[in-house]
Amino acid sequence: MIDEQLIARCARQERKAQSELYRALYGMLMGICSRYERDRQEAMARLNQGFLKILTQLDRRRPEVPFEAWARRIMINTVIDGFRQDRQRRATERGLPTDAEAVDGMGDAAINGFLQRMEAEAFAELLLRVPPMSRNVFNLFAVDGYAHAEIATLLGISEGTSKWHVANARGILKKALTALNAVPENPLVP
Repeated sequence: MIDEQLIARCARQERKAQSELYRALYGMLMGICSRYERDRQEAMARLNQGFLKILTQLDRRRPEVPFEAWARRIMINTVIDGFRQDRQRRATERGLPTDAEAVDGMGDAAINGFLQRMEAEAFAELLLRVPPMSRNVFNLFAVDGYAHAEIATLLGISEGTSKWHVANARGILKKALTALNAVPENPLVP
């Protein structure tokens, strides 16, 4: 729990308090950034962008909202904004459309159950095998708990595309898990 007095000192722009807040939030915020950014330097850049937003928007925080939840939401939005800007830039450079429609996908409950029991580090390692867009949508849906409609709005894609990316990520993860002999061929058989 972040102390309200520390937050008040940060709002008064006390450098020592800002440094203390950064250290207190670092683990949680870096965890969020690392889930979305493959490169550690990029994750650090997003962390710093998000922390700056947290500091500059302290006056907008509603007191009834827990500080950690509010900071987490700002960090997720910062990562999404950065991803959206990168995607737009890459599409513009290649002369490609910025949004591609895709078919809806179906989930695999057995894989979801296994992933929930898996160690976070091993899961993060497997998740690096998933293409960036599918990985980000999967993180938003399966890890951060966003609905497909919310993801569609955040990323500027359709709900069907969001569902496809989740299904695509699950398929890649399932193949990777099967290759590691971590999931039986028939997950219903013990």
